[in-house]
Amino acid sequence: MPVYSMTGYASAQHSTGATTPDGEAKAPAGQLGLEIRSVNSRFLDLSFRLPEDLRQFEPALRDLLVGALKRGKVEVRASIEMQAASTIAEPSPRMLQRLNAVQDNVKAWLPTATPLSVADVIRLSSAEQTGSYDWAAVVVPLADKALKALLDSRKREGARLSTMLLDHLSQLRALAQQAVPLIPQLVEQNRQKFLARWKEAMALTDGATLPEAAQDRALTEATAFAIRIDVAEEITRLSSHLDEIERLINKGGEIGKRLDFLIQELHREANTMGSKSAALELTHISVDMKVLIEQMREQVQNIE
Repeated sequence: MPVYSMTGYASAQHSTGATTPDGEAKAPAGQLGLEIRSVNSRFLDLSFRLPEDLRQFEPALRDLLVGALKRGKVEVRASIEMQAASTIAEPSPRMLQRLNAVQDNVKAWLPTATPLSVADVIRLSSAEQTGSYDWAAVVVPLADKALKALLDSRKREGARLSTMLLDHLSQLRALAQQAVPLIPQLVEQNRQKFLARWKEAMALTDGATLPEAAQDRALTEATAFAIRIDVAEEITRLSSHLDEIERLINKGGEIGKRLDFLIQELHREANTMGSKSAALELTHISVDMKVLIEQMREQVQNIE
């Protein structure tokens, strides 16, 4: 399965202005535009900015998005832009008949009512034409088209992030390999330092037997220091986390939350290596690891 980013953008447009078989316009010439923007978020957060004519379709749009997206802050915007007519549209004969019948009915009850003017007829005719357009046949299919384009966009971004993460994994493995041979060297250096201090302490006793308490304390300190500088366990766990991250990336799907957890574990191991470091080389390796892991954290936060 592919890896999807939570960042993406898509848009779709539909031109209006269709007519009925008798030549009566169903809607003025214009364009319906729909945009979907998506950024990273811990959960799926949907928001809609729709004109009044399209508010009734929000539940259908929500169901469409929930069925395709799992995480991300998603904003849907729609707009209706009607083209300004260069000439005044002429009302159809059927519209004039209806207006005349309504006027006669009103005058039968209200004889003093003002007759319709030409401006009134044009205004009522335009309102009737605009309101008769069936947006239900357009909005959801248009949103589905934009959603597919959004998924393609998120898929492309996810592939780019996967490539970057795999590259960082290779660099982290190389740093871990640099640290491995340093461990026995540090342990040996510590052993030599302990033996030197031990011989120095024995020399100060002028051949007398060193107190048992002093011997125990020296052994305890030497053992504790050897354990403190031994980072072999941290490197083993770090390598295990790197293998799991690579497996998840190759598997794909909804892996963002698991990757985020593993990045935290990587950061913990790198921090522990730095705190245990008894050599400048290990300190540099730990710092380089943390820089790479922080870059990975930023990238993982965009993965669904």
